Amino acid sequence: MPPQPPSAASRDEPVIRDRGDACPGALRLHAADDGFLARVRIPGGMLDEGAARLLADAADRLGDGHIDLTSRGNAQLRGLGASCGGELQTVLVRAGLLPAPAHERVRNIVASPLTGLDRRGLPDVAPWVAELDRLLCASAPATGLSGRFLFALDDGRGDVTSLAADVNLGARDADRAVLWTADPADAVLVAAADAPRAALEAAVYFLDAVREAGTRAWRVAELPAEQALNSAELAARLAAAGIEASVVRENAPHCPAPEPGVVEGPDGTAALSVLAPLGRLTTAQWRRLAGLTGRIRLTPWRGIVVPGLPALAADGALAGLADAGLVTAPDDPWRSVTACTGRPGCAKSLADVRADARAVVTQAPTGPSPSPSSRGCPVPVHWSGCERRCGHPRGTAWVDVVATPAGYDLSVAGRTPRRGLRTSELPASLADARRTTSHDAAKK
Repeated sequence: MPPQPPSAASRDEPVIRDRGDACPGALRLHAADDGFLARVRIPGGMLDEGAARLLADAADRLGDGHIDLTSRGNAQLRGLGASCGGELQTVLVRAGLLPAPAHERVRNIVASPLTGLDRRGLPDVAPWVAELDRLLCASAPATGLSGRFLFALDDGRGDVTSLAADVNLGARDADRAVLWTADPADAVLVAAADAPRAALEAAVYFLDAVREAGTRAWRVAELPAEQALNSAELAARLAAAGIEASVVRENAPHCPAPEPGVVEGPDGTAALSVLAPLGRLTTAQWRRLAGLTGRIRLTPWRGIVVPGLPALAADGALAGLADAGLVTAPDDPWRSVTACTGRPGCAKSLADVRADARAVVTQAPTGPSPSPSSRGCPVPVHWSGCERRCGHPRGTAWVDVVATPAGYDLSVAGRTPRRGLRTSELPASLADARRTTSHDAAKK
């Protein structure tokens, strides 16, 4: 794999930091080069039209008229003024997006975006999202979690549990759930009705381990080996909290992100799955999505799912979203391209990576993209303005394009990086790198 960001620390070494967690939130704004940034946590990515429209109004009135999607299914507003905090807070309270100000940065919950919407017959974990969020917001210890701590609630398909979350819940069937932290082979089995409460207990277990280790770890994977969480202790803690649990070894399934297109649902319904190029939406695009059925779900892959359309209207609605500039088909060249903010928004960036990505995508060789899977999902390409690689893909191999003072470095898992590439050299180099990654994946 390409080198990981500094936050992906080794379990064998304690994490030592000289500052607290500075992850931005809705109340703790981040000063960027293009103004202030607010990150609004949206548990499960689930929004109704009223809240979505209020967020778009805030982006227009207080920000730059765009809404960015994050790799955790949250939303960001950029270009905010230094004095907008009070007005933004008022908007978010009206929208129901700030139920507990002291907990607003810890509400990082991702859920299978198609749960309850397709024909796979898997349990619907959307109720888990609401219950876990309620429990989090009522928990005093939970305020000690970092803004990077992540819960993943999976309906059994294995999409969000592939994102290296800190606490994972996977539905085994309608009545049972599997809970694990670092490794599904070291898990516990609980009743589905107890799953959200068990997930919160696992997070408190992590906080206790951090205190015992004397570190400032923000993620489960950052704990030193001697303080690593284990299923036996977790089961004992759950039992003490009145939650019956048994230790199990789980072979967690793996499923890629939802493909763009129409998702056939039960009872004559359908959902639409689309992506925002480079994870950035205009407020006009955002309002159009929210207005289709009054509900949207943001995905950890910078996509949007619109549930609840009549099946007969789905194709026409999808065509309208394509006309609005959204990615609606698996073979769209923007299907698998992501990027950090880059210049001019980020002072640490060495290049305007979004502009360079756009230039390269328009120059890319024609023809189908190589794919590591039978479903045709192309190999992801992530552009980073510096070695921190903010927002890079999780749970999959990707082609790593990193800006340096000498040009772009391009690397593929297990291969010698190509260094100092000019933008004009990247289209051919990226096509070759994607073929290499696809070929390596096919051999495994």
